Parts: sequence; C-alpha cells; structure tokens
Amino acid sequence: MDVIVILLLLLFGYLFLNQFKKKVSENNYTNLGYLFIYHFFFGIYYCFFVKGDAIGYWGSSKKLTYEEFVHFFKNDKGTYFVRALNYFPAKVLDLSYFSGTMIYTLIGFVGLTYFYLIAIELIPKNSKVNGYYLFPLLFFLPNLHFWSCAVGKDSLLFLCIALFSYGLLTPIKRINFIVIGLVLSYFIRPHITLFMLLGFGFAYFSGNKLSFFQRVVFFGSFIGIAFLILPLVLKFSKIEEASLDAFQEFSTTKVSLLSRSHTGSAINISNSPIIVKVFSFLFRPFVFDINSFPSLLAATENSILLFLTIKWFSKKSLESFRNAPFLLQGMIYFLLLGTFAFSQSLGNLGIMIRMRNMFLPGLIIFFLWHFSYIQNEKLVAEEEQ
Repeated sequence: MDVIVILLLLLFGYLFLNQFKKKVSENNYTNLGYLFIYHFFFGIYYCFFVKGDAIGYWGSSKKLTYEEFVHFFKNDKGTYFVRALNYFPAKVLDLSYFSGTMIYTLIGFVGLTYFYLIAIELIPKNSKVNGYYLFPLLFFLPNLHFWSCAVGKDSLLFLCIALFSYGLLTPIKRINFIVIGLVLSYFIRPHITLFMLLGFGFAYFSGNKLSFFQRVVFFGSFIGIAFLILPLVLKFSKIEEASLDAFQEFSTTKVSLLSRSHTGSAINISNSPIIVKVFSFLFRPFVFDINSFPSLLAATENSILLFLTIKWFSKKSLESFRNAPFLLQGMIYFLLLGTFAFSQSLGNLGIMIRMRNMFLPGLIIFFLWHFSYIQNEKLVAEEEQ
C-alpha cells in the first residue's frame, strides 16, 4: 500500500503542476519543478533525520479507536483534530510514517505553489539586490520548506494561509479557497484564523485601490466573523476574558512552559524587553546562536532576512507599503499580529521558527514587491529627467 500511495502522490504532484503549465511562463513552470524536487528532498530529510512531534502525531493516530476518531473530529481542535485527520491514512490504510511525511510534504508544496503564483501575479519586476535576483531565489530559503513538510499542524496551516491568500486575489471566483482556508485553519489553530481575519480585514479597510463595495463587504464580513469566533479562540487558548491582564498571564504561563530545558533550544525571554522578544521571533537563531549545522543554515537565512529588512527600512519603506496591493498589506498586518502575539509567549527557538514559517511567505513576497517598487520608481524618475 505504501508503494501505491507514493506513486499516487507523485502522480498528483505532476498533475497539480501541469495545470499551471499554460498559465505561467516556461521559466516559472521550470522553477516550480525545481521547487517540487527541492521540497521533497526536505520531506525525506525530515522523515529520517528529525525526531520531533511529527512521529508522535502519526503514531498516536495509528492507536485511535473509531469512537475516539469521531469524537476528536466532531468536538476537538488543535492536536486532537489533526490526529483525527490522520486516522484514515495512518490507521485504516496502515501507512508508514514515511508515507505520512510524503503526504504532508505534498500538502506543503501545494501551499508553496500558491504563494509562488501570488508573487507572479503581484510583482511587476524581478529586481536585483547586491547583484542577485530575489525571485525565485527567496523561495528556496530552507526553513520555508523544512517546516512545511512535517506531519502536523504547521504544514496544514501553511496550506490554509496560502489558499486563503490566493483566494483573495479574485475573491468572487475563488470563494471556495477562502472558505476552505478559514474553516480548516479554525479547527487546527483558531487564533491563526483570528489573526488572518483581523489582518486582511484591516487591509480591506485601509486599501486605497479597492472599490467601496469591496471595502464594506469584506471588511465587515472578516471583522464580524472575527468577533464571532473570539470567545471560542479565548476558550481554546484558556484565556477567560479579552483583557490585557489575561493576555499577560497567558503569555507568562506559555513562556514558562516553552522555556523548559527539555525543549532543547530554549531561551529565557520572560524578562526581556519587547524589542528583544520581537527580534528573537523574527531573526533568531542568529550568528551568536550557532551551535550546529542546522542552526548555521537558520542563522544564514535569518541574516538574509535581517539584511532585506534593513534595506526596506532604509528607502521608501512606508511609501512602498502604502502603494502595495491590499493583499500584501494584509500579509504584513497578519505578520505584525502574529509577531506580537507569539514573541510574547514563545521561549524556544525551534518553536519560534516553526510559528514564524506561517508568516514568512508574506514577508518574502512583500520584499519582492518593495524592491520591484523601488526599481520602478527609479526608472520613472530617469525617464522624467
């Protein structure tokens, strides 16, 4: 059965990519093929060399009874819901952990493809920074692939955010993408759904290139749904009320739980200033945290992201943001909400990187937009002289 499933996954991946063959340039289609191979390499590596929560997700699903599956699927969110999702392939089909990892690797790649398509549609020019074209180079950053191929919530959420974002490009035609992204993310991590609704809802409100109808309908819908699910999100997060004191207490508790020595890469952030917590979430492990080859790769990647962030701040940062498509503005608002929330509650570098991976595609695409915008403004200025 495992061999059949692997062959079917490869066939599905080929057919999935093939549908875009006539919709994108030959060069972009080739790049997607390279990304497919590159992404599956990370999936294989993760399966055999990373001993993390993914093994537990798959193994625990193999032990579920049918009654537990029904209960988890109907009544639970988060970890138990994901275990229920794995029930059919893990328990009924009795697939190996390797097959499960390949299923999730394909799920992550589908999400990555939709992010790539967003970049194609929204970025007018492929700009160079220090002599290097940023696109598609930034889509090969290791952590973008590493955390979107593992069995568990991260790969599924990566797909949810991609579907939701891609659907918003043409919301009427792709309403099914939006609904699937929101509903599935709600059952995996409800607070991420809340951040998506608030971030993109505010982008609809502030976007200067949208019709009045779009602003009213989508801003009202997203904010309305956000308020409806807020009590459920607070219940899921075990916060009794939406107050600053309650959030602070929750943050302190999470820091103590996630900073224990058994987590392996813990850092004590409980007494650090907010700016240090934010920097840790966005750019650590950094050069001073290197203690292994994986941390070296992560630190190199984070140095690139920090360099691009400094470059963004150094030239027309607010202007490029104001003129960015509303979808990119929404991705940045989503990033800011997630950064503030998670930087206050996470004390483990590995967990930080995993959580940040949900917001990384939006940051990457925005960087592509910013440097494209700067290049275009430069060309316009030269033509006017």
